[in-house]
Amino acid sequence: MIKIKTFICFILLISSISCFAQGNYGGGVDDETLHFGFGFQYISSEYKIQKFADWQAPFPEFASDPNKGLKSIRSIQNPGFGIGFVSDLYITPNVNLRFTPIFVFADRIIDYEFNDGMSHDWHGVKSPEGFTRRVVNSTMFEFPVGIKLKSDRRNNFRAYLLAGGKYGIDIGAKKNADDEGEIAINMQLKNNKGILSYEVGIGFDLYFEFFKLSPEIKLSNSIKNILKREDHPYSSPIEKLYLRNFVFSLYFE
Repeated sequence: MIKIKTFICFILLISSISCFAQGNYGGGVDDETLHFGFGFQYISSEYKIQKFADWQAPFPEFASDPNKGLKSIRSIQNPGFGIGFVSDLYITPNVNLRFTPIFVFADRIIDYEFNDGMSHDWHGVKSPEGFTRRVVNSTMFEFPVGIKLKSDRRNNFRAYLLAGGKYGIDIGAKKNADDEGEIAINMQLKNNKGILSYEVGIGFDLYFEFFKLSPEIKLSNSIKNILKREDHPYSSPIEKLYLRNFVFSLYFE
């Protein structure tokens, strides 16, 4: 709630400054057929988890010990950041096509709670008391393409809606060999290397003398299951795994 209030105050402040500006501010970017820019993103990542009906049953390797069964599986929101570029193609006065390739650094977290209350730390990742934490390290190179639907410009302000899709490649994905020699209870969760997602968002174009600033809020959800299925206690209980990102961006054009 505090972050949302801070964001609203920031937008109102920038809007009030922009509205007092005179002339065709924004460096004339709206008059260009194709223009470029750069952007920064704050990202909050989490999983949407679909479990099998028997997800609480102990992993076969530990079937004789009911305390090895699961009590809960939860995804924790984790912050990340991104930096990239903007290519904006003029289509009509109220429609633009945008291509915004970006590097994203945002790890994902799942906490498992076993009936015995034991924690099984992974390579220096400290688990909360009573839980076993698994962190999926991720460095993504994403290729978003979207349609920007803009309102008419009022002084040096306009609002817009954004809808589109993106394909991300996890260039930091771990190889299967990383887990060789590990017992099942200590293995790591893995995701597919390629992730296809859809995106929807809302934003504002704020015009200054030599550039245009666009704060934007966007929600992104993966379309297909991204779980890389393996035979161990962290993968077996999960039927499907989807990635959900809340993204706040600042674009300079």
